[in-house]
Amino acid sequence: MLDPLSPLDYLGPMPFPTVIPTAGEVARSLGARVRALRLGQNWKQETLAARSGVSVPTIKRLELTGTITLDGFLRICEALDRLRDFDHLLVPPPTSMAELERKETPLPRRGRR
Repeated sequence: MLDPLSPLDYLGPMPFPTVIPTAGEVARSLGARVRALRLGQNWKQETLAARSGVSVPTIKRLELTGTITLDGFLRICEALDRLRDFDHLLVPPPTSMAELERKETPLPRRGRR
């Protein structure tokens, strides 16, 4: 006999994750991503350290635990050419319909004299 479905089962996939990750989980995930990017470039930790100005022990700690200063993390991202990934981080959402319409309508450009 099949298990009865709960009312939520009929809704299908939810648009938002049902489990919010902790800060530690996000940090460890970022460390793993840095490691994957480094290995994708075929770089040793020493190579990334030289290119970023961050020490090898700090890179090892980041890749294992996700622990690093913001400055160090940004320097590593710069060395990996991933600073553009931060462009949309923490951007406040539009607050009104008028603001939404302004964002959709490009401003006219003025010509040069």
